[in-house]
Amino acid sequence: MQRRDFLHYLSAGAALGMMAPFGNLLAATGPTMPGNTGANGRVVVIGGGMAGTTVAKYLRLWGGTGVQVTLVEPNPTYISNIFSNKVLTGERTLTQLSYKYGTLTSKYGVKLITKSVVAIDPTGQQVLLNDGSKLLYDRLVIAPGIDFDALPMSGTAAAQAKVVHAWKAGVQTTSLQSQIKAMTKTDTFILTIPAKPYRCPPGPYERACVVADYLTRTAKTKGAKVLVLDANPGIQAEVENFTYAFKTIHKNITYVPNAVISSIDATTSISKVNTSVGSFSGKVVNAIPPHKAGKIITDNPLLASVGGRWAGVNVLSYESNTVPNIHVIGDAAATTQPKAGHIANAEAKVCADAIVHLLRGEAVNPSPMTNSACYTPITNTTASWLSVVYRYDPATGTMLPTGNGVTESSGINKDNHEEMLKWFSNLMSDTFA
Repeated sequence: MQRRDFLHYLSAGAALGMMAPFGNLLAATGPTMPGNTGANGRVVVIGGGMAGTTVAKYLRLWGGTGVQVTLVEPNPTYISNIFSNKVLTGERTLTQLSYKYGTLTSKYGVKLITKSVVAIDPTGQQVLLNDGSKLLYDRLVIAPGIDFDALPMSGTAAAQAKVVHAWKAGVQTTSLQSQIKAMTKTDTFILTIPAKPYRCPPGPYERACVVADYLTRTAKTKGAKVLVLDANPGIQAEVENFTYAFKTIHKNITYVPNAVISSIDATTSISKVNTSVGSFSGKVVNAIPPHKAGKIITDNPLLASVGGRWAGVNVLSYESNTVPNIHVIGDAAATTQPKAGHIANAEAKVCADAIVHLLRGEAVNPSPMTNSACYTPITNTTASWLSVVYRYDPATGTMLPTGNGVTESSGINKDNHEEMLKWFSNLMSDTFA
């Protein structure tokens, strides 16, 4: 099988056939809703991102009519973080990256509640919403994504507001897009990368590439520079491809490792980023703060069992290591897998499969597998990719890479860019359609 076919196969979710007895539901003609599978119970899902939407969908697909699924998500629309870097360069719009939950409710029978969760009562197994109502659950799945530490900044409120991370697609994405468009050929774009773990390991380096490419292709910004200040000791994903991209394709990029931010002096003209390896000035500062799990996790010390920042889980089911009947998936969970949309989709399926078994009084699958595949645009017409398959290791209780571990593409080319578009379409369809 060609690698591109392998990636398409996995991105469409067909890899579940290797790890769950429900793989036959993922037929080419599209999934069909089963009747009573013997699983019965109420499952509440908090968070409608890649992980939460996928687990809600597959709980219904694999659990059948006896599994009542309620998704709590305050936003009526999900905006994909994947491809949001292309919004910065005008190649995509936020509207093109927006997905609604209509199919989830009409086709799969998931109940959608557009409210916020204010508290969780593990003893009474209920969730309290911001309107005062409560939802009872037999199993609770939390998929809140990430939150950020505050960066040490000085300057006026207006100047500080210009320093955005745009690491959640939305208003900050359009703000950063406007700032990039206002640059001139003598300006510098500064991108800061936090110490790992952070969402999407190749994402910041991808952003540096697409911004550098845009600046080079645009007449009034040709000559502008991109400065990457990385708190890590080196590039964290696709080392060969990004090293080549920085040194050969995008010579307007300067990469600085071990640059831990100490403070940012924000002004309306030129801002200064002070780091452990020196101070750097730029017209646009795109500062990505250190990450932590979403607030619903960090507000609950029992759930935030890993350093008070992440949820420790049993990766056989993604059930919390400290609070029974609560599962945490996606970026908020502390696992050996990367924090990214594709792996969130895969984790959600392992979790859904496990919950269906638990609701039937059965043991969960003892050897789950997941796949992390990711395409990365390097220019507006070329891309690279990485892929790794994880398998449960009973000796360590973690998911470990199989075979040769992480594989990255042997080149950066147009074919990869075309395959990237198919990969994205497959992944989003598997999650939202």
